Amino acid sequence: MAPALLLVPAALASFILAFGTGVEFVRFTSLRPLLGGIPESGGPDARHGWLTALQDRSILTSLAWDLGLLLLFVVQHSLMATETVKAWTSRYFGVLQRSLYVACTALALQLVMRYWETVPRGPVLWEARAEPWATWVPLLCFVLHVVSWLLIFSILLVFDYAELMGLKQVYYHVLGLGEPLALKSPRALRLFSHLRHPVCVELLTVLWVVPTLGTDRLLLALLLTLYLGLAHGLDQQDLRYLRSQLQRKLQLLSRPQDGEAE
Repeated sequence: MAPALLLVPAALASFILAFGTGVEFVRFTSLRPLLGGIPESGGPDARHGWLTALQDRSILTSLAWDLGLLLLFVVQHSLMATETVKAWTSRYFGVLQRSLYVACTALALQLVMRYWETVPRGPVLWEARAEPWATWVPLLCFVLHVVSWLLIFSILLVFDYAELMGLKQVYYHVLGLGEPLALKSPRALRLFSHLRHPVCVELLTVLWVVPTLGTDRLLLALLLTLYLGLAHGLDQQDLRYLRSQLQRKLQLLSRPQDGEAE
């Protein structure tokens, strides 16, 4: 039991790192562009047009750096999710395989956020500057971001957050209960293999719905949108399973509680 208990601190450390990275990601994608922590674009006189930007070495260098950071995250996140790498990490790290994946993903995302270079002199795709848009557009974006993040957190709980973070695997191992995924139905396993990111629509809302869409934000939104789209492969069988599970949960919620007075 003692060696098994040593796995718990490692899983908790990975969870804490992932949780802190998630909080930082909210600041990076929502609070910074909405509350103006770091301007995403300069004044209209300081910006280049799209054709001029393609000839500006400083803008191209910053965009190339940001692209490299995003590709680093995408390659890590995709490569470690392949069956070959998962089998190798499971062989050497055992039940900590999922925790290792989560920790590496958090570290890759930390690199993106900490070393991301804004392009204040680059062109913008859109910007709300004139009234009343300068007041109402940021407010609308803020409301949509809050709703999106609340939905993301709710969906993660529905999709078994403890298992996604690798905690449940260690917990089951310590208690001798086996692998959590082994207890799930084949239809659920099939769905999980097709739906790697269950919060796609909400993340797309966070990425695109901003008052000012600068050059570097456009790069971030475009690449992550492409990645999220390619990571999904839902078919009619998956949708039928999702519909049946939703109906089952609604039926459970609509049942009267035991002992409730008539």
